[in-house]
Order: sequence, then structure tokens, then C-alpha cells
Amino acid sequence: MKWKVQYERWRTKQDLDDTLKNDLLALTDHEKDLEECFYKNLEFGTGGMRGEIGPGTNRMNIYTIRKGAQGLAQYIKEAGAEAVKRGVIIAHDNRRMSKEFALEAACTLGANGVKSYVFKELRPTPELSFAVRELNCHSGIMITASHNPPEYNGFKVYGEDGAQLVPEDADRLIAMVDAVENELEVVTEDPEKLEHDGLLEWVLEEIDEAYLKQMSNIVMDKTLIDEMGEDLSIVFTPLHGTAYIPMTEALKRAGFSNVHVVAEQAEPDTEFSTVQSPNPEEREAFELAIKLGKEKHADVLIATDPDADRIGLAVKSHDGDYHVLSGNQTGALLLDYLLKKKQEMKTLPANGVVIKTIVTSELGRAIADSYNLKTLDVLTGFKFIGEKIRQFERSEKDTFLFGYEESFGYLIEPFARDKDAIQPGLLAAEMCAYYKKQNKTLYDGLIHIFDQYGYYFEDLASFVFKGKEGAEKMARIMTTFRRDIAEGNFSDDVHSIEDYKTGIRHIPAQDETEIINLPASNVLKIILKDGSWYCLRPSGTEPKIKCYFGVKGISKEDAEQRLDVIKNDVLQKVQSL
Repeated sequence: MKWKVQYERWRTKQDLDDTLKNDLLALTDHEKDLEECFYKNLEFGTGGMRGEIGPGTNRMNIYTIRKGAQGLAQYIKEAGAEAVKRGVIIAHDNRRMSKEFALEAACTLGANGVKSYVFKELRPTPELSFAVRELNCHSGIMITASHNPPEYNGFKVYGEDGAQLVPEDADRLIAMVDAVENELEVVTEDPEKLEHDGLLEWVLEEIDEAYLKQMSNIVMDKTLIDEMGEDLSIVFTPLHGTAYIPMTEALKRAGFSNVHVVAEQAEPDTEFSTVQSPNPEEREAFELAIKLGKEKHADVLIATDPDADRIGLAVKSHDGDYHVLSGNQTGALLLDYLLKKKQEMKTLPANGVVIKTIVTSELGRAIADSYNLKTLDVLTGFKFIGEKIRQFERSEKDTFLFGYEESFGYLIEPFARDKDAIQPGLLAAEMCAYYKKQNKTLYDGLIHIFDQYGYYFEDLASFVFKGKEGAEKMARIMTTFRRDIAEGNFSDDVHSIEDYKTGIRHIPAQDETEIINLPASNVLKIILKDGSWYCLRPSGTEPKIKCYFGVKGISKEDAEQRLDVIKNDVLQKVQSL
């Protein structure tokens, strides 16, 4: 078996890292676990790599980090001497081994003559994205696994524009990482020598200050904040992650002084000990914030994920309890307020564009349409939003206004080029003050949007399939759905079928096909005649298939009923495979 050859290569290495050597010894009598560690190389995809920490070629460890960094070093060297000189900025979050992995990457790059700027302390992903542009680096590395469980970590790569690499560039980098034949033999250099030689430089306060200064561009109505900022009660939790300093400082500088931080979740914690999952998409992550919110009579609760690129909001509903908004609902509120304020201030550009992903609610399009603004759909992954921003800057035909995805990621101003939790946190506080001045809550604002544009309801169901068997089952599910479509096994209420793997949109009633002008991706989307839709997408960062659903109803009850019907039909089929 091939995996046993890989295992022997590791087991017999004389100077193998002591911790990893002990981990291997502990797995000696557990063949299935060993196979999971070695049956393949940890995939380096378009967003980098992410996986469980541990020994083996299919795990995150110092050797797989070195392999990724060696591939990146080669990628930079092929770009020329100027790229090597500009170097790489590296940041890390609070996860297990994050700081160690960041330094390993720098020591590998340095051994190749590539300079690294490394954050002295943990910092958010959006600040890393900003720092790439601020320091004019060729690339950036973020050591994070976002909101994954504690046993995960990751290695994300950013291009010179501060966005994650688009497929064409990512494919070249992936090829160079894959060309590293033996991750155990990658050469590194001593960090003290690299510092002496000018190939390793530590950064922190200067980037913090530059990043926070940009936040003044997020404020839409300073007069409103001056009037309401002290009265508005805000509860914030960074969920043990990186957002504590930038979020509290941004709110303070804007004029929000009544901010209460959840003390139990303020400090970084590798184990995320107060939550089952550090994910602001889940109500459970808000439990302590809700408790504090009730004590402080908070108008809004804000939670960010560990690397602060996602944000969740909870607001008081009509029953007095806190309602955790979905990513689509938060996006609709932010977009509606942003466009409203820009129109009032006469700063709304006629060529403004809203960008969303193909699995994000159509409510955003309806809001943009009401302002005669264009909405663009891109594939899932914020790198595609970043790519569009770069294209806008080059052509100057369109102006970026707002980008978002249903998975709680938003960008308002493009000084960062990845989703940024600090930006929408600041705008959400201002938006909440806007409604409070009218004796309304953000929940009232959401209902007003539904009444104006229709009741757009969405949902998401995920199926986790770990390991080799899980990967095979995910492939089988996608193959089965595609086969049924090819054989015409779909109901009469289907309007169109979008297969992003083939790049074809099929409209059965007219027997017509259209080209989808987006990169190939293993995604299947079915749109029904009433505008409802569902979408199947294997995750690129986690071992799961995600099933997305969207409907539009004339009332809350109508939308809920439509959503239940479409969900039950699809999930029954997925579960049967």
C-alpha cells in the first residue's frame, strides 16, 4: 500500500521532530488512523491548505508548512528579482501551532532568499490582506483555519493585490507546491540569522495604526454617531480570536463608547473552551453574548470568528429575545443602509456594482435594482470578489460598492481584499444607531426590507464526510445528481439547471443551453419556475457537502412553507445516496 511507504519514510527519518515522532508512536497500533494520516498529500488548493494538525502527509505540521512555503518561494522567484525583494507578509491567529507555523514559513522563505515580514502577535485575516498592499509585498500568508474546530489549522496565500489567488495564479502555485517531492527535506534557515541578514522583519503597531485609520472611511454619518454613540449599547465577543483589539479600537475611535466585551471570550484560546464551535453563524456561539446583552440592555450583539473575517449579529426581535441574523439578512441590512446613506449624501456612483456569490440571497439584487445599480454573481469564495475589484480598478468602468457572501463575509471598502469583520461591525453599529433614533431595532429594519422587497428566505444544510470514504461518498452524490439531470429525471417545475463544472446553463422548457462565464467549479444549481432554487457544493476547505436553498414568498409563512418543501425534497435524496 502506498500510504505505508509514506509512513515508513516518516518513521525512519533520523531527525524527525520529537513531537511528531511521539505522535506517530502513539498511532502504531491504529492502522486506520495511520492510513488517514498518510493515504494522500494534504491538498494545496486555490485557497492554500487546511486540515487537522498531526503527523503525516495528510496533516498540518511543520513539514507540510515547509512544503507549502517552498512552493510559494519558487512561485515568487519565478516572478523575478523584484518580487523576491518585495517579499511576503505573514500573520497568524490564535490556533494550535499558528505562531510556530508562521515562523516555519518565514524560515523556509528566508532559506530561499525571500524576505518575510512577520506580525509579532496574532492579527486578523483582513489586516493581513491590508498589510500586503500597505507594505507593497508580492504575497501574503495567513496561518488560520477560520472557524473550524480546534484540531484544524491552515495556510492561506494572498496575491500582491491583497486578495486570495484567482484560479490561474493558484494553479501555478499549486504545481510548484506539488513539485516539492520530499517535504521532510525542505531546507530552512535559523530565524536569528535571517533577522541579521535582513530577510526577517517583525511588524505590528505600524500596520495596526494604518489599518485602523482606514476605518474612518466606513463611517457614513458622523453626526448620527456623535448624537447616538454614547447611548447605543453594544455587546461584542471575539470568540477567543483575533478581533478584540481592532474591533474595540475601531468602535471607540468612531465614537461608540458604550461597548461591553464578553470577558470569558475576550482572551485568545486555542481550545475555544466556552463554545462548541467558534462560528458566529451558530446561535450557540452567542450564548454568553446574549446573557451579557440582557444585563446591559444591548441594542446589538456582535460576534466574530477566530481570524475576524466573518461576523454575526444578534438583535432583539418582537418577543424581546435576541434573534441571530443569517448571513443573508445581515448582508441585506448593511447593503440597504449603505445605499440609502450614499444616496442621501449624493455619493452613490451611477456605475456602482454590488457583488455577491451564486449561493447568496437574491434579496441583495432586489435592493440594488431599486437604486438602478448592477449586481454581479461570482463563484463561492471571496477571492472572486477580490478579482472583480481588481478588474474594476483597471477598467474604471465600474465602481465597487459592496461585496458579500451568505457565509457571514462582507467587504465595504476595498483597502482590504478579503472579507473583513471589522468593517461591517462598525457599519452595523452605526446602522443600529440609525434605527434606534427612530425608536426601532435592527429587527424592525429587517422586516421593513422584507415588506418592501419580498420575503427572501434561505437555509443551508451540511453533510460531513470525513476521510477517504467520505471523499468517495461526496463524489458519488454529485455524480448521481448530474446523472439524473442528464437522463431528464427532474420535475416539471424546474426552470434552469446550472452546472458550474461544465459551464453550461440548461433551460429544459426551451431545450436551450447558455454558457456560464465563470471559472469551472464542482457546483450544481437548480432554479425552479417560481424563483426558488437549491445548490449543491462540496466544500473546498472542509470535508462536507453543502446544500443551499433559497425562496421568495409573499409573507413570512409563505416563504417558510416554500422553504420546507424544497429542503425536504432535496435532503431526502442526498440522505438516500
